Amino acid sequence: MKTITVGETAPLFTLLDENSDKVALADYIGKKQVLVYFYPKAMTPGCTVQAQGLRDSKSELEQLNTIVFGISPDEPKKLIKFCQRDALNFTLLSDVDHSVADAFGVWGLKKFMGKEYDGIHRLSFLIGLNGKISHVFNKFKTKNHHEVVLDVLTLTTKN
Repeated sequence: MKTITVGETAPLFTLLDENSDKVALADYIGKKQVLVYFYPKAMTPGCTVQAQGLRDSKSELEQLNTIVFGISPDEPKKLIKFCQRDALNFTLLSDVDHSVADAFGVWGLKKFMGKEYDGIHRLSFLIGLNGKISHVFNKFKTKNHHEVVLDVLTLTTKN
């Protein structure tokens, strides 16, 4: 697993959202910063807490010209349930074949309760207006992910 790093061009992708509509990263390059966050599975406790934090931070993120895309290997029909259940106000994308997770370098071997399996590693990437990775978020707890993102965005806007 080779995770992309700061300064690299973000892999372009088109995925289906929770409504089964196509969403292309290229449509946002040059217009908004994009936070792409990868999470293992919709409606699980950690993923729910992480999504709720981003949901509750939407106005601050918008003020910082940032849009959020949550990506998991879930089908759109599960994503729509997640959006409805938790009143999520940002886009969830379905990466069933994990090709986008592979491109970002977040799909790989995981260990949980003594078992090994392939899955998504919980990482987030901030893509700048120029289409390059400006920050990789790899040290956070699900409950404070949104705070870590906002801190970085606030610091980079001041500089």
